[in-house]
Amino acid sequence: MKISSFFSFFPKNNVSLRRFCKITTMFTGIVEKTGKIVKIEQENSNFHFTIEVDFADELKIDQSMAHDGCCLTVVKVDKEHNQYVVTAMDETMLKTNLRTWKVGYEVNLERSMRMDGRFDGHIVQGHVDQTATCEKVVDDNGSWRYYFTYDTKGGNITVPKGSISVNGVSLTVVDSEKGHFSVAIIPYTHKVTNFHNFQPGTVVNIEFDVFGKYVQRLLEEYLKDFKK
Repeated sequence: MKISSFFSFFPKNNVSLRRFCKITTMFTGIVEKTGKIVKIEQENSNFHFTIEVDFADELKIDQSMAHDGCCLTVVKVDKEHNQYVVTAMDETMLKTNLRTWKVGYEVNLERSMRMDGRFDGHIVQGHVDQTATCEKVVDDNGSWRYYFTYDTKGGNITVPKGSISVNGVSLTVVDSEKGHFSVAIIPYTHKVTNFHNFQPGTVVNIEFDVFGKYVQRLLEEYLKDFKK
């Protein structure tokens, strides 16, 4: 399904809804490649990450890219060495797994989606809601089941068969409990993303389904009014 076709479902006079979708539709959760962190520099409260990937020569300054699901802006491109630089503020470091990155780390990369391209995953904004921790990895006879735990203080929830982004990968929730969920990974995804590096204790970025978050917020506001 093309994203342009997706917008056609909304009434033409529903300007606010169409604008909302255009703003939030940035990524699809389909990882293009993994890159390698080759340098980390701190400048005051900012951190500059130099990343090596074979499509670096196609990038341009001010371009948005998802790094383990976290949207960062390209600030420098070195085409000769297939490298580019992104900068993260202290708030980003605190709220995401970027604080755990080291030189040599393998990071999932996705460039922002083209409006005339196919919509293959689900709507991913590149705004990490929080981190989660891998509890265990189970070999499921040719595929893998990954179990994660996360802090529920933020009010985020998962639902069975709902969408979730884990390190920028669009996935379907298998098991869902308060503060816990699991996802199933096929061999291809295991190979081409950094999931093959996960082990118990690995910290990952989580972005919950954007539509689910809005429904949840609307219900919370409704219940507040109902109790008055």
